[in-house]
Amino acid sequence: MIGFPGFTDHDESGRQGHGGAATRASVESALHAAADLDAEEITVDMLGSYVILDGFVRRRGDVERAIAIAESIVGQGYVHCRLLRR
Repeated sequence: MIGFPGFTDHDESGRQGHGGAATRASVESALHAAADLDAEEITVDMLGSYVILDGFVRRRGDVERAIAIAESIVGQGYVHCRLLRR
């Protein structure tokens, strides 16, 4: 049987490589999918097990909303926010 090696750590938050990239992509997708948030100027990076939100938002409450979305994926306390409101 021909197959591919399994990635056993792809769902573990904070892992380097595939896990970090998947987590980052999940957070980015969730931010852009939120109808009540303009995430056009938000960038998402990973630092170890932490998600870093950087950039700008336009409306009051968008910072808190972006944090809540990211925390829904990686867990409370694993989001560092550097978002500014214009």
